[in-house]
Parts: sequence; C-alpha cells; structure tokens
Amino acid sequence: MLVVGPNLFVIVLLVLAIAIVFAGVKTVPQGYEYTVERFRRYTKTLYPGLNLIVPFIDRIGNKVNVMEQVLDVPTQEVITKDNATVSVDGVAFFQVFDAAKASYEVARLDTAILALTMTNIRTVMGGMDLDQLLSHRDEINVRLLAVVDAAASPWGIKINRIEIKDIVPPTDLVNAMARQMKAEREKRAAILEAEGLRQSEILKAEGQKQGQILQAEGRREAAFRDAEARERLAEADARATEMLSAAVASGDPAALNYYIAEKYVKAFETLGAAPNQKVVLMPYEGTALLSSLAGIGELTRSAFGGEPPRPTGNRRATGPLTPPAA
Repeated sequence: MLVVGPNLFVIVLLVLAIAIVFAGVKTVPQGYEYTVERFRRYTKTLYPGLNLIVPFIDRIGNKVNVMEQVLDVPTQEVITKDNATVSVDGVAFFQVFDAAKASYEVARLDTAILALTMTNIRTVMGGMDLDQLLSHRDEINVRLLAVVDAAASPWGIKINRIEIKDIVPPTDLVNAMARQMKAEREKRAAILEAEGLRQSEILKAEGQKQGQILQAEGRREAAFRDAEARERLAEADARATEMLSAAVASGDPAALNYYIAEKYVKAFETLGAAPNQKVVLMPYEGTALLSSLAGIGELTRSAFGGEPPRPTGNRRATGPLTPPAA
C-alpha cells in the first residue's frame, strides 16, 4: 500500500496536467474567430492558429464565422409610389470584421440583417414608380447597400452587396404593360414609316429638281451650240457670197451659175421631201439645166487643174436658171 499510494498520486497529477494543457490550449481554424470570456465577461478574441487561455477560468464564448456569407431575402410585397403592388425578393452578402461586436452588440445577427434589409427594401422601392423599379435596378441596389451598410456597421459587419433578384408585378399589370409596349412599338413603327415616306418624297423631289436643272443646262448648252452653228453657217454663207461676188467681178459667171443651180436643186429636193406632197409636177427647160450642168463642169475642171474655158466675144454668158412660166 505504501508503494501504490505515491504511484497513484503521480498518475492523478499527470492526468490533471494533461487536462490543464487541453483546457488552456485552443486551436482556431482558418475563417473563424473565437471570443474568450472570463467569468462570463468578454476579454479577448482568438484568431486562427494555436492560442493559449487560462484553464478553467477562461472559456470560449462564441465561434464567429468571418468569411463572406450570403443571406437569402424572402419574397415580400411592396407598394410603389404609383400604388402598384409588386413581389420582390433578393440576396445580401455580408462579412464579419469584428467578432466581439458581432457577438455582443446584436442578438441573432442573421435575423437582424434580414429584418433590416427587408425594411429598407420597402422604404427604398416604395418611393419609386413601377417603371423606375423595372428599369433602375442598379440604382436600387446602390441605395439599399448604402442604407443597410450604414445601419449594420455598429454590429461589426460589412454589407458587401445587396442584389434584387426578382420584381414581379401582378398579372393584370403585366398584361397592361404588354399592351402599352405593343402600342408604343406600333406608334414608333408608324412614325418610322412616315419618316421613311417623307424622306423618300424629299429624295424624289431632289432628284426631279436635279433632273430639271440638268435638262435646263442641257437645253442651254444645246442653244449655245445651235447659236454657234448658225453663226458659223452665216459666216460660211457670207464667205461664199463674198467669194461669189469676187468671181463675178473677175468676169467668171460659172461660180454664180453653180450657186444658183445648187439652190435650184435644193428647192426641188425640199418640195419633194415635204410630207404633204406625194407627187410634184413642174415643167422646166432642159437646156437651162444643161447649161447649168456645163457651168458646173467648167468649175470642176478649173478646180482640178484643167484650163478654164476662154471667154469669146460672140459667146453668150450663161445666165442664172429661172423657173419657167406656168
């Protein structure tokens, strides 16, 4: 018995030492922070890793998750500024940055964040029209984030994002919005069609205007060319008359005979080509035409280098052809 007693005491001390070590050494996993209470009063925070506390005096109060967490906001009905009732749900992302405040400044942290988010959703969205709710979700998210984050900062948490997932109007409002959208699209289509027709008419008028301008410019250019042609023709006639006068003055009446014969033949050609004349019967003297042709032959021989006929005193000059009397 004397030998067993000391051994039992050693065993008890060893077990007590092991218990003290286990009670004083705490291992905190990554992503968590532990609060330490001494006699039910907060003293410090344990961070991830190996930590030491006073055994049997200090104890772990709360194990706080400091990773970013997501909180689903349930569906609720919101009355908008224009008295439309819509169903809204969302999601909130938050993270604890002070484990002590999150443990001792608020009870049931998740419930508090949820209630705060739902209340501010009704406040923010209730001050907007239905059209604004459907078209300004980013603005709603920003306003909700600013308000909820400011209200939740004393709890040692940071609201990172608040997103509105669905905004569901009543069925009758959805049908009315569909009819309104259809009418608006039809109106825009009619406006675009009218604008296209107006633009088409404008372009057509511009094309006609340009065509008339080009036609006027063409007529003006043609008039200029006609005037120039008439001027050149008049100059040619004047030059021919001058040359004819010079030939007559030099004692050569063949040129005059040729000129008169040419005009005579052209007159017959004009009469024959008239659309209201089918048959032309006009008597004429063959000798006069022969004498005119003889004069033309003499001019031809003179032009191509032949000797011109010598005028004789007893030869009568060929006179101009005159139409015979009827």
